[in-house]
Amino acid sequence: MHDNKHKTKPKIKVEHRHKVAQPTKHAQKRQLKFNILILLGFIVMFVILVLNFDSTSIDEEESVDDIISLEHLEIPPLENVVKTVPAFNEVDDVTEKKKKFFAYLLPEIRRQNSIVLREREVVLALSNQYSQKPILSHQHRAVLDKLARKYQLADEESTRALLRELVRRVDIIPPALILVQAANESAWGASRFAQDGYNFFGLWCFRKGCGFVPSERNDDEVHEVAKFRNLSHAVTTYIRNLNRHYAYADLREIRAKLRAKNRPITAEALAQGLQSYSIRGQEYIDEILSMIRVNRKHMNLNT
Repeated sequence: MHDNKHKTKPKIKVEHRHKVAQPTKHAQKRQLKFNILILLGFIVMFVILVLNFDSTSIDEEESVDDIISLEHLEIPPLENVVKTVPAFNEVDDVTEKKKKFFAYLLPEIRRQNSIVLREREVVLALSNQYSQKPILSHQHRAVLDKLARKYQLADEESTRALLRELVRRVDIIPPALILVQAANESAWGASRFAQDGYNFFGLWCFRKGCGFVPSERNDDEVHEVAKFRNLSHAVTTYIRNLNRHYAYADLREIRAKLRAKNRPITAEALAQGLQSYSIRGQEYIDEILSMIRVNRKHMNLNT
């Protein structure tokens, strides 16, 4: 007996899927190149930003270090500062004598003021840096200490106080004021102190043998009229004297107020701070002011 059941094959479930077109090799390469270009673009932008930031930081750091350095303060001496002082008293024409006198002193006065302005630039840079970050490098501290010694501020209690007082002290003296004081104190360069010792400013010293013993000195007095090596030595001592001696604090106060108001530092204004330069007091100041007014036209300050 035959089994009439038909054998049937098992049904296989067929899943119908959408056919996805595979990218060609050309399209794959093109996409790869595009991705690489995008990546390179990001890399280039990153490198540019980093380099720009680094170069800016380095330039700024180098600029500050260039300013705050001992080398920055060096200005070559002039050739004529060691030459014999001209015999001004042999010039008969008064106007010509004044012009020659001023012309002799003015180049060195400008040089010394240039040195002071360099020092001031250093002080301002140090002050600005310290206000942002109250730490100084070894190099910057060495420069600050040198300026503190020069301006007699080594004993200041703090760095901040030292910098504040240096900003007040390290500044120029107007050439017109220096010129007329030199004329007044040296009899227009004719005094023996000026002729033999470059002392145009009536400056004293207090060490035996440091200068000339004045003929009118009392027996109980020990001062001498200072004798300088050359004109440069004389002018720098005069400027330093006004900038650091306690007797001229008023002059420095006047100058600081002018700076704060962004006004010119004039000879007339600073002359008001010379109360202690002479025992004549206000009479001396009035004489200096008169000399500035009368003689400014002979100074050739605009060249």
